[in-house]
Amino acid sequence: MLENHKIWIIFLFLLVLTGCSTEDTTPKSQDASKATNGGELVISSVREPDTLDVQKTTWVDNANVHLFDYLIGRDMDGSIIPGLVKDYTIADDGKSWTFHLRENVKFHSGEELTAESVKASMERFIKQSPVNFLAGPITGVEASDKSTLIVNFSEPYAPFIAGLTSIYLSPLDPAALKSEGDKFGNKPSGTGPLLFEKWIRGDSITFVKNEQYNWGPSDAENKGGTNVDKVVFRFIKDENTRMLEFNQGNIQIMLDVPPSSVKTLENTSGVQLHKLLDNGLTYLAINNDKPLFQDPKVRKAINLAIDRNQIVQYAMEGYAKPMYGPLSPTIPGYSEKVEKMAEQMYTRNVEQAKQLLHDAGWSNVNGNGVLVKEGKQLSIELLLTEEPVMQRIAQILQNQLKEVGIDLRITVQDDSTIRTNESKKMHDLILWQYGWSDPDILYILFGKDIPTRLFSTPELEELLIKGRQTMDEKARMAVYERVQELLVTESPWVPLFARERITAYRDIEGFKVNPYKKIVIQDIKLKKQQ
Repeated sequence: MLENHKIWIIFLFLLVLTGCSTEDTTPKSQDASKATNGGELVISSVREPDTLDVQKTTWVDNANVHLFDYLIGRDMDGSIIPGLVKDYTIADDGKSWTFHLRENVKFHSGEELTAESVKASMERFIKQSPVNFLAGPITGVEASDKSTLIVNFSEPYAPFIAGLTSIYLSPLDPAALKSEGDKFGNKPSGTGPLLFEKWIRGDSITFVKNEQYNWGPSDAENKGGTNVDKVVFRFIKDENTRMLEFNQGNIQIMLDVPPSSVKTLENTSGVQLHKLLDNGLTYLAINNDKPLFQDPKVRKAINLAIDRNQIVQYAMEGYAKPMYGPLSPTIPGYSEKVEKMAEQMYTRNVEQAKQLLHDAGWSNVNGNGVLVKEGKQLSIELLLTEEPVMQRIAQILQNQLKEVGIDLRITVQDDSTIRTNESKKMHDLILWQYGWSDPDILYILFGKDIPTRLFSTPELEELLIKGRQTMDEKARMAVYERVQELLVTESPWVPLFARERITAYRDIEGFKVNPYKKIVIQDIKLKKQQ
């Protein structure tokens, strides 16, 4: 018998998020205004996409998702909802998934969405995407008729649903792929509510309303195209400039509000804040291929030297949750038991960290505070992006590690350079972050066949594969609890905190963000000042 996953298309009102922390603050006073259609919505973002081809990037955000539609979506409480797929079934052996597509959906070129076009996109993803491992052990994709797609696997693959609810597997416009070829990312086209207009590198991306759009997901009250005529994403890294532009009314939505600005905005008339605990962690990635870090005493000493509470208090202004274990509380499979165990093991203890380093053969022979072993100083390099909050975190880490005899050298690089160094294993530490909706993120981070994997042992590898192949949800979560225990014991990285993502908005109505940080762009209207 097939396991049936019928996804009923229903009208959803805005729900209070469960499974993650969220809050909207109300301004001190409301300005007299009415919502209106049309106009230009301006959104600021710290991070500019490296490409708008979602099959050629490892990072997607609001600036590059609204051109496309999810195959399967998630509503405001994280539950599965229809996307371009209206229902699907999984064979008893977990090796075959059958999808039925919505009808009368069109790409931006006017070409109709069919099972054949979804098949072509999926095969391109498998062939070209740097995150093609999200597709799992696919053996073939079939279009059995115009609206039916069958995906076959060599073995059961439970995390496939997470890939389907990500934008990475969204169908791309076949006409645009043919005409643009490798330059598709410069002139992208999908089925989403926005059309690409222009990209001024280093400054902004402009999208316009998709007039033919009428297949919006059930988490959007407006099933048609956007209420606004244009959406402009401006990329502003400097925190003061972002705040100035927002306060002057040149920006309606400010993503990733600087923690230092939250209290000011909370007391600003007409401004509202949306707070959402991240479905991921900020962490220190350790290059365990280097001999220095192959000694677990050194890894554990680094973990013990770090005061996460201090980082959250001073770098994040309190807008984050200190974390010691591998998963954010918002990810299925998060174990409170393991988190408590990790906190007991790695709450800051300078003397214990020093003892571990001493036991590993490091000593203060030069008298300058930096430990030495076999004539070599304990000096390690930390790579990080130029995001101001990351630089503040790095400075705190530098001071904390100095107390136990570690010299931390801070190097700021752009994303692409860091990823190149990571792929070539040329780094010591990276101040990094992940976000995902499934505990399979631990395979993505630690799987043996992942080029950038952080660490691996035979037991860990066996469990990570078992977690992927276990279709029963309860049994699968038990596997991931053991994975978390192993990672805490081995200490192959340093979890730091789960960030509270804070978005400020003004002069608009209908603002919503789903649990995975995507703005429900269709529902937003500009306020017309009276």
